[in-house]
This record gives sequence, structure tokens and C-alpha cells, in this order.
Amino acid sequence: MARILITSALPYINGIKHLGNLVGSQLPADLFARYMRARGNEVLFLCATDEHGTPAELAAAKAGQPVAEYCAQMHTVQADIANRFGLSFDHFGRSSSPQNHRLTQHFAGVLAERGLIREVSEKQVYSNADGRFLPDRYIEGTCPNCGYDRARGDQCENCTKQLDPTDLIEPRSAVSGSTDLEVRETKHLYLRQSELKGDLDKWIDSKTDWPILTTSIAKKWLHDGDGLQDRGITRDLDWGIAVKRGDQDWPGMEGKVFYVWFDAPIEYIACAAEWAEATGNDWERWWRTDKGAGDVHYVQFMGKDNVPFHTLSFPATILGSGEPWKMVDHLKSFNYLNYDGGQFSTSQGRGVFMDQALAILPSDFWRWWLLSHVPESSDSEFTWENFQQSVNKDLADVLGNFVSRITKFCRSKFGESVPEGGGYGEQENALIADLAIRIRAYEGHMADMEVRKSAQDLRAIWVAGNEYLQSAAPWATFKTDPDRAAAQVRLGLNLIRLYAVLSAPFIPDTSSRMLQAMNTTDASWPDDVAAALSTLPAGQAFSVPDVLFAKITDEQREEWENRFSGTRA
Repeated sequence: MARILITSALPYINGIKHLGNLVGSQLPADLFARYMRARGNEVLFLCATDEHGTPAELAAAKAGQPVAEYCAQMHTVQADIANRFGLSFDHFGRSSSPQNHRLTQHFAGVLAERGLIREVSEKQVYSNADGRFLPDRYIEGTCPNCGYDRARGDQCENCTKQLDPTDLIEPRSAVSGSTDLEVRETKHLYLRQSELKGDLDKWIDSKTDWPILTTSIAKKWLHDGDGLQDRGITRDLDWGIAVKRGDQDWPGMEGKVFYVWFDAPIEYIACAAEWAEATGNDWERWWRTDKGAGDVHYVQFMGKDNVPFHTLSFPATILGSGEPWKMVDHLKSFNYLNYDGGQFSTSQGRGVFMDQALAILPSDFWRWWLLSHVPESSDSEFTWENFQQSVNKDLADVLGNFVSRITKFCRSKFGESVPEGGGYGEQENALIADLAIRIRAYEGHMADMEVRKSAQDLRAIWVAGNEYLQSAAPWATFKTDPDRAAAQVRLGLNLIRLYAVLSAPFIPDTSSRMLQAMNTTDASWPDDVAAALSTLPAGQAFSVPDVLFAKITDEQREEWENRFSGTRA
């Protein structure tokens, strides 16, 4: 039994996430966690809301709530939606937790003691009306490049040009709208990442099994242009983790907080501490190599935009501390999921958001499509036509149809119990041999986190059962050889249990319904396929389940295309 630590990129607190966010980290991480648990491994699967930084303050101000209250409310909302999507976190924490405050301040203190933090004087925009320094994203104005009048101080969302606040025409505070701004000098702390470049380079080179996407992004940041730069780790904000050296004040840093990209990855560790406090478990055996974490295999899941922070900045924090923290073994990164000819957009409400998805269809419909079309080697695109086709062909016509046909036929000819009589013959043995090969391939791709290939393997396993059923034709056999038909049906019912077990990482709710219909809680993995297909004994009662997957009609598809083309209400 292996010990596997799994973390998913932290969803930001400012609102409900869209399907592109979901498939870029949390959902494939859940697939891997469920599979590894099914194989008997000890798994700790962690995630949390990322609650600090500029967007949290702006979202709270827009909602008319204190930021702490807003974050607490949105954490509850995100946790509920994650649960309804079947995301099997062992703990879903918060980066604003006391545990993360303590750990972040601890790391800052250790890094300072080791000479890896320096003070830098900077010029920054100050709003007299707001009585505060404004981060770049708190400043709006007209873009000098395209004339867009709501460009931010870091980038124009319209033309994507990178900007400095002083580039903007008629700049104003995004908080109050005031134009009474001036440039003042302020001090900030910088993590001396450049001092750790050699260590980071060597560490990344040792990860020979990482996806090309991951290593290419990391190497680009390390070597292109001027190479790895020191990075600011503090901000002039009210909401965040106060800048301290351990539990000591940091002279000159009063009123400042740590930058969200310094404290957010530390929440991976703090999240385990939150979990331990809630459950009585020992979190250090997962994170401290001197406390038992040496045999832990640590896997991170994230979108490609998060790769630089997880391959460079967070590892720089860990390496720089000189302490025996567990570092990531495998970093699985993903490209972008686009939406129907364009991009998902939170700001424009374009695309399908997680709560909206669950309002129109059960979670397994979405889980199957997203995982079978996950953007691994390149960006992929969600279209309603493709979604309809995949659901109808894969889920309804292949898996759902198989379950419906075999259970209804058995009920009509043998009653609602596994029939006695006959034995498996050449046809059944050929299917068992074929499934053994297919299941081993499925296991290999799941272990390697090759999500699309795993989905293809699983669908092929479903198809094999349908082809057997069509070829064996127990409805015809029954007319001349009822015992032989009984054996064929018995195999078919055992296939339902087998499919439930194999499919659980992808479609957990449907898997549970299939096991319940077969009147069993036996979800043991099919190490021996022949034995697995004799698990349900003759005489065991079962029930015919309701339709597992209703087909999506053309009218539904057209209505959803129109509904989700524009602004989110």
C-alpha cells in the first residue's frame, strides 16, 4: 500500500468557478484520488479556497460585505458545489485559516534568517481619498494602446497589453472612483529566488516523468530573458496575513500583508494541519520528511497558468527554508478548456458555471464529458453539440443501455434475482480474457494520470459488454436453452457490478446506483477478472434501476446554447 498526497490548485474565492476551472485541476485530481483509494492506497486529498489579495477585497466591496464575511460565505458556497460535483476532498480548507497564518509567518522568518529576503523601496500609487496605497489592479483608466476606458493598472483586458499604472490615461481608484492619486515611495519584501536558481534547475531536471508542458514552462521562466527574478512577497492591503517574522513584528512592515502568491501554496501544508485538527490525525507524517513523509508520493494538479508558481516560487520557499518539508514528486498540468468558439469568462459570465451545470443535469454527465475531453496535450473546446453527442452515445447508448437491457430481460424471464443454471463457456471465457487485457491497460493509464486514454479504455470496456450481449443474444438462447441463457444473464449482471467498480472514479454517483441496483456493497477491485465476474451468486436479489442517463434532446441543446452564450445573471 502506497501513501499518496494529492493537492489541487486552490480555487479563488471571488465567486463560483466555471467548468474550465473545474477541469483544469480539481476534477482530474479527484479522479486520481478515487482511483488510488480504490486500489487500496492511503490517500490524503487536499484543497482550499484562496482568499487573499486584491480580487477578494473588490468582490466583497461589490457585494457590500466585509471581506472576512464575504470569504466565509463564499467558502461555504464553493464547498457545497464541490461536494455536489462529487469532489472527494479529505479536507477543503481556507487560506485565511489560523494554521496558514502561522505557517506563512514561520516560512518568512526562516527565509529571512537565511538571508533570502531583502527590502526594496518602490514607487506606488497612493489614493488620498481612500487613504491607502493601491495595488495595480485597484487602479483603472483608459488604455493608451486601444482606448478601452476600464483598463487596469497591470493589464488592459480588452487588448491584453501589459501596463503600469502610470501608463493609464485619467487613472482612478477602483475602490472609490477618486482621481486624487499620487505616486509615493513604499517598502516591500522580496524573496531572493535568483539565489536559488541552481537548486531549482537541478530539482526540475530530476523530474524526468513530468509532462512536457510543466517542464517547458518552468525552464522558460528559469532561463529566458534575464532568467529567474526575485519576487515581491508583500502588499499594501488590509486583508491578508500580517507581515511578521515568525511570531515577531517586522519593523518597517507595519500594516502590510503577505502577497497572495506567497501564502496560497503554503496553504497546502496548512490545509493538512486544519484536517488534522478536525480529525485527530497527524499531518506532519504527510509533510515532514523527518516525521514519516519520506515515503509519501506527492502529486499536484493545476492549470498551466499556475505552473510557474508551483515549479519555482513555492519550491523556492521550501528549498530556501532549509527544513525537511516534502516536495512535489509529480506535477500534472493542463491546458485551457475553451467555450464554444471563444473563452470561458468569469467577468463576462460567458460559459457554464458549476452551479448552473448542476441545475440542468446531474454531476456525472459533466464529469464524464470533462474528463474524457480534458485538455492534456493541447487546449480543448466545449461545444453543446459535442456534449450532447458524447452523453448520448457514451453514457446513454453504451453504459445505460447495457444496464437497462440485461436487468429488464432478466426480470422478464427469470425474475429479480441472479438466475441459476448453466456455466460460462467459450464465449464468456473469451470476454473475460479480453476484459483482463483492457482493464490492465486502464490501470496503467490511470496510474500514469493519462486521463483521456483512461476514459477511452473505460468506454472500450463498456463496449465489450455490449458486444458480448449482442452476440450472445440471451433472448434468443432462452427459447432453446434456458440454462445457457441463465449463465449469459448471470455474467451480464456481474458485468454491471464490475462496471460500477471500474467507473466509480469517473461517475461516482452512477456507480453507487449500479451497486445498489445489484444489491451489493462489494466494490473490490477486479485483480482477477474471472473471479470478479462470479461475485454475484445465483439467487441474489437485484432491482431494475431507473434510466441511468436520459438522452439530451436537440431542443434542450439549443435552449442551453442560447442561455449560456452571454452574461451570467
